[in-house]
Amino acid sequence: MIMSGPFLRLYLLTLFYFSANAILNVVIPLKGESLGVSNTRIGIIMGVYLLTTMVCRPWAGYLIARYGPIQVLRIILTLNGLALLLYAFTDMNGYFAARIVQGICTAFFSMALQLSLIDALPDEERSQGISMYSLCSYLPGIIGPLLAIGMWNNGEGSLFAASMIVIACMTGVVGYTVRIRTQPVVDNVNSSSNAGITMLRSMRQLVHNPNMARSSILMLIASVIFGAVTAFMPLYAPRIHGGSAAIYLMIQAAVVVVIRFLFKSKMPSDGKWHSLFIAGILLLQMSAALCIGLAASLGVAVLYAGALLMGSAQALLYPTLTSYLSFVLPRNERSVLIGLFIAIADLGVAIGGIVMGPVADHFSYSYMYLLCAVLSAGVLFIAFDRAVLRSH
Repeated sequence: MIMSGPFLRLYLLTLFYFSANAILNVVIPLKGESLGVSNTRIGIIMGVYLLTTMVCRPWAGYLIARYGPIQVLRIILTLNGLALLLYAFTDMNGYFAARIVQGICTAFFSMALQLSLIDALPDEERSQGISMYSLCSYLPGIIGPLLAIGMWNNGEGSLFAASMIVIACMTGVVGYTVRIRTQPVVDNVNSSSNAGITMLRSMRQLVHNPNMARSSILMLIASVIFGAVTAFMPLYAPRIHGGSAAIYLMIQAAVVVVIRFLFKSKMPSDGKWHSLFIAGILLLQMSAALCIGLAASLGVAVLYAGALLMGSAQALLYPTLTSYLSFVLPRNERSVLIGLFIAIADLGVAIGGIVMGPVADHFSYSYMYLLCAVLSAGVLFIAFDRAVLRSH
């Protein structure tokens, strides 16, 4: 079912939508550095995108559950097209505004597609569907960084502008013809007359629901590390002899795609907490950050080994935790709570850019990535938390 025509169209839409980011994640840091912008400011411009997404995600879950994904999706695709036009014709100040608009769009876009997949797929295929969606969001990362480096090295500003316009048009064409069939969910989100109260009530689950709390902590720390890699790898890799940000990002994205495709049927999709599996993912992530941090002294081979390990961790952690929560969260609050969980992931990526930027400014990129390894090691015990294990 996950490979039928309607779902393939959703995956194609996801691929087009995230193509712009695969280019922007390289171009923005490089342009900032060329203009003498500090790592702190570059981190803010990179991080504000997902910081905005984080703020909007719970509201996105509420509005999509209330009004349906199709109506919301078409409005969002129009706004996304306008954001890409800002990238095409403005400078770094315009990039900041564009990142905010794009962050709003991404909150609603990803929630519309993921909630549609969760509601439309049978339980045994839910994890596979989420994994396929996430896989398609990473596919552009295989070729996008190489295209971005090529545009940058050749000084092709007009080519960059044209690429943003083409991506906006392709995303709009596919998005406006997509059809999503889901079962309507009548729950507290739909019936509440005050969305703010609904959000605040749901946020209490971060404290009172151990499944939500532990999954969110793990996702937050993992996302901080992913965010630091995304924001600063284009500036860090060239400092290593023989290093290339494009090659690193391509390896990392290719690993994500291969693992999510080959192992999509083996992803846990039973609503149980698999402690050893999750601990293994955290060890991969810790080892990846350690390799990246030590690459400045040990060489480019260690950097690319970090790409393999980081891609493996990215491929496995998000779909595993999202699928787990889709089973154990109360159904009448599931839409908003999953939106909140994904918002936590967005917050982590934003922190990776905004907070780690000053760390790199005051110390070094290597120190920053070694700090990420320490953070990953610090939450390893959560995979074996007895409160979670007792609940299953």
